[in-house]
Amino acid sequence: MFHRILVVCTGNICRSPIGEALLRQALPGHRIASAGLGALIGHTVEPTAARLAEAEGLDLSGHRARQIDADMVREADLLLVMSEGQRLAIAERFPFATGKAMRFGRWLMNGQEQGADIPDPYRRNEEVFVRVHRQLSEAARLWQARLGSARR
Repeated sequence: MFHRILVVCTGNICRSPIGEALLRQALPGHRIASAGLGALIGHTVEPTAARLAEAEGLDLSGHRARQIDADMVREADLLLVMSEGQRLAIAERFPFATGKAMRFGRWLMNGQEQGADIPDPYRRNEEVFVRVHRQLSEAARLWQARLGSARR
């Protein structure tokens, strides 16, 4: 069903590469990639985000930021974005993909409600990066619970 997943954020250097790495680890057999709506093309993962991910055994050494395009969107079965605003931006840029764009934090609890945006930690302090990393990890675990059995 959802075998090709594209994880999307703004610059493709903080959230989406970490989300991609977490999902690759959690969902072997799925094709998972990442891109940015306003990518810092060619950049590596932001150093604080990379350090937190590497402490969990995630390898981000080969990552280079890339800009989302229509071919990537068409190829993906599921687009996981970090915020409702990004979901709307996908719908505006790629109307054909509206139904397959969901928030990465869709299954997170936000108070009494289900679903949460995952804030951009770029140029923020380490505490924000730690909080965002925890959200990404938990969200990836929740996606694994829903998609892990779907690969058969």
